[in-house]
Amino acid sequence: MNDPSKTMNTPPATLLIVDDKQSFRFLLEGYLKDAGYATRCAASGKEALEILDQTEIDLVLSDLVMPEMDGVSLLREVHRRSSRPPFLVITAHGSVETAVVAMREGADDYLLKPIHRDELLLTIERHLESARLRQRCDRMESLFNEQYSFQNIKSVSPAMGVILIAAQQVAAFPRTTVAIYGESGVGKEVLARAIHIASGCSPTTFIAVNCAAIPEPFLESELFGHVKGAFTGADSSREGKCRRALGGTLFLDEIGDMPLSMQAKLLRVLEEKVFESVGSDQPQTADFRIIVATHRDLKELSRQGQFRTDLFYRLNVFPLTLPPLRQRKEDIPSLVNHFLSSFRQNQEKPVPGLSKAALDYLMSHDWPGNVRELRNCLEYATIICNGELIQPNHLLLKNHFSPRSNATPNAIVLHFEFTPEDFSYDAVTRRLMDWALAQSGNNKSAAARLLKTSRKLFY
Repeated sequence: MNDPSKTMNTPPATLLIVDDKQSFRFLLEGYLKDAGYATRCAASGKEALEILDQTEIDLVLSDLVMPEMDGVSLLREVHRRSSRPPFLVITAHGSVETAVVAMREGADDYLLKPIHRDELLLTIERHLESARLRQRCDRMESLFNEQYSFQNIKSVSPAMGVILIAAQQVAAFPRTTVAIYGESGVGKEVLARAIHIASGCSPTTFIAVNCAAIPEPFLESELFGHVKGAFTGADSSREGKCRRALGGTLFLDEIGDMPLSMQAKLLRVLEEKVFESVGSDQPQTADFRIIVATHRDLKELSRQGQFRTDLFYRLNVFPLTLPPLRQRKEDIPSLVNHFLSSFRQNQEKPVPGLSKAALDYLMSHDWPGNVRELRNCLEYATIICNGELIQPNHLLLKNHFSPRSNATPNAIVLHFEFTPEDFSYDAVTRRLMDWALAQSGNNKSAAARLLKTSRKLFY
């Protein structure tokens, strides 16, 4: 049998065989070496621990009945270590009860003597693959946590510092409702994810819902799920976002655009900590934190009757207001370095950095689209700069509009510069669309209206 661990040029897995009988160790070692594995052998539990201290072991294969230290005692010692390789125990047919005890202690599997080669190799590969998948998941979770942690929010602004301190404090209370206010593009979801990660929750239990993007007839089903036959077209049951958020965070973006009919249902979730799927009368526990975000003034909306006053006070338990980028321009240099570093990792081309003239140009801009606009501007620049320092002419901010003295009042004059090689119909169209997005704060519907075209055609 070929060892799958050798595919993709990866080194062979190293297996530790522990048995006090030399003949049995030789038998297993022969099977495993023929299959392409690297092996280490130990005649006792004590010798096995010494090998584990010196060598990175991918799987332990141990007999249960040994003098001085039996297999269960060895298993307990292995599980006290930071590195816990899969542990398989070997026992005779008459000692299955001992194997059951080992499984209760945390052994991953057991094999019965006499050992059959094919069964041995299949069992080992199954547990090695399971361990590899766990390692990948752990690495991905670690990278995710690093990407969305508070340490990854770059700011030297005193105003932002106050917000970040408060956010870290509320992260320690994983059931407290948080309301994040701020203009489009300031990083409300980034802050919400940082609170979630700092609360010790799994990255997979951060469930985001854009209340403005889902049509009202589907929003209830999207949040709470539905049972089969609940309405026309419900051919099967569906799990809602609330269910997926259990043990974590339900992030409701653009909460100010939630229909009044849904606001009453959300209020019940907050007050009674339960929800029901559409078409079901079976309550489910709402065991998750709710974080909401909006660029609108919820208190003013409640005065106008567009938002429930009781819901506003339920949501506004811990309010955080993110300042726009134009009020904290001292953060621009650190944000630039952060984004350029990210682009260097994701783009297969060198990104040397930003010229002083380009940085001065960024510092003079008002940033209607906030941090999102800055990121988009830099990403565009890194793509077209061809390995040199980013200059002002690489920045979309150069494409501004201004009224001319000899033009009609309120006329819009666009200024685009191209080299002869870059000039084309597609390039002009792209610049025009980018200008419209910059003017509208990256809101595609608003950009389409600005260009007097449909959203569909704009896409």
